[in-house]
Amino acid sequence: MRKGLKAGLAITTLGATLAIGMLVGEAIAGQPHMRAALDYLRSARSELQEAARNKRGHRAEALRLTNEAISETEAGIDAGDDD
Repeated sequence: MRKGLKAGLAITTLGATLAIGMLVGEAIAGQPHMRAALDYLRSARSELQEAARNKRGHRAEALRLTNEAISETEAGIDAGDDD
């Protein structure tokens, strides 16, 4: 009887662990479009930082706006995680 109880407890624990893992995975994988946009914005920022500086201020403004877009996208992801 004790062996059956241990096996049942092990199966229950395994099931609970898998269920929690699935929920955490879904939460992390949520908002795929916002997360993809964030990745693209970060890549764009990197390219702008590497670009030649002589652009009559346009490169610097694009960099500022890209940083703002990154901040807004991160805020949107955080807000969406609250839903």
